Amino acid sequence: MANNDGRQTATDGTWATGGAAPRGTGWVADGAAPAGNALAGLDALDLAGRPSARPGRLAIRLWNMLWPKALAVALVLAIWELITLSGYKKDIWPATGPTLANLWDQLKTALLWKAIGDTLQSAVIGFAVALLIGAVIGALVSRIPPLRAAVGSLITGLQTMPSIAWVPFAILLFGPNDTAILFLVILGAAPSIANGLITGVDYTPPLLLKAGQTMGLRRLALWRHLILPASLPVFVAGLKQGWAFGWRSLMAGELIVLVFNHPTLGELLNNDQSLSDLQSASAIMIVIFIIGIFVDGLFGAADKSIRKRWGLA
Repeated sequence: MANNDGRQTATDGTWATGGAAPRGTGWVADGAAPAGNALAGLDALDLAGRPSARPGRLAIRLWNMLWPKALAVALVLAIWELITLSGYKKDIWPATGPTLANLWDQLKTALLWKAIGDTLQSAVIGFAVALLIGAVIGALVSRIPPLRAAVGSLITGLQTMPSIAWVPFAILLFGPNDTAILFLVILGAAPSIANGLITGVDYTPPLLLKAGQTMGLRRLALWRHLILPASLPVFVAGLKQGWAFGWRSLMAGELIVLVFNHPTLGELLNNDQSLSDLQSASAIMIVIFIIGIFVDGLFGAADKSIRKRWGLA
């Protein structure tokens, strides 16, 4: 027997019209929603409306990501050119055209590319170690109240300290080598990463935590499947800030800690400033600026992807 709307109510698997139910459709009792395949059908319907990743669409997405960064560089160059045309300290301030020509000449040499590679290698290794340390500390502090009371203010204090203050300690501890520079990067990035995770956990709704515990999630499972995904947007913001602090610490370390036979962007900048070669120094600063903008674009793309998955973009 069936209702007026044609739903199945009999136990023999037939519809009100007398036909058999579609194969694979898991119907339940009268008045209940379809199970299993019905949810999959809704997911398929949602996915069907999404645009496919065709080459044309990928090119548009790449262009949408790159043009704001190119515009930022163009604005900086335009302001620079206006200052040059005004004649402000023309004996010291390098002109835009000769500086860009100097940069082009340096890009033709292996020295600049070696320096870029060594600097990025230190940045990636230092940030990876800082991510591990910051995530572990942030997870422990956020979930253990006594530890948070003892260590929470310490993390904020470390975050506010200028990285240049740690240079003498880094040299005394490790000597003038790559390890000292990595130490500065870790100290610069780890506190921001830890604070980002702590803040993200704080903003996890208590009702969501209770729902996860009701479903049987405990300890690591609760962190993996609920707390970490819920805190991910704020955590990514902490990662972005951690990279910024780590990058600044890296530049400060490379300017002071000069490693033999290990060219870096900071060392090239230090050498150019020592020789009063402001054109070459400005060219290196342009490279540092462009790398910073590129990495910011990567974090921006990750943040946009997360917001899109959450239905916020």
